[in-house]
Amino acid sequence: MKYPPPVVRRSKHLCADNGYRGDPARIAMVRQGYIPHVQGRSQEARQRRRSPHKRARRWIVEVAHSWFNRFRKLLVRYEKLERSFMALNHLAAAIIVFRKVPMKVNIIYG
Repeated sequence: MKYPPPVVRRSKHLCADNGYRGDPARIAMVRQGYIPHVQGRSQEARQRRRSPHKRARRWIVEVAHSWFNRFRKLLVRYEKLERSFMALNHLAAAIIVFRKVPMKVNIIYG
């Protein structure tokens, strides 16, 4: 089966916080083909006041880490084998996605 060629994106934007404000970080972002958007918390707060319907995109990763950290077995890695650890990560991801699906009755909650 032939797949269609990937869509070429016009531009790739990268949102980052003040930790990436330095020249080495900016050079690395541009070298990888990203358009850097580096903002501090005060700048982001001003933008939120102007347009409250827009959400900060860089916090998505931190929220995902928080969801995975709720699984205590993953937070402190007790597994000796990598495949067991990866299987638990996949199971945790499946449970997280299942919880996000709107249902009248939530079967898995814990």
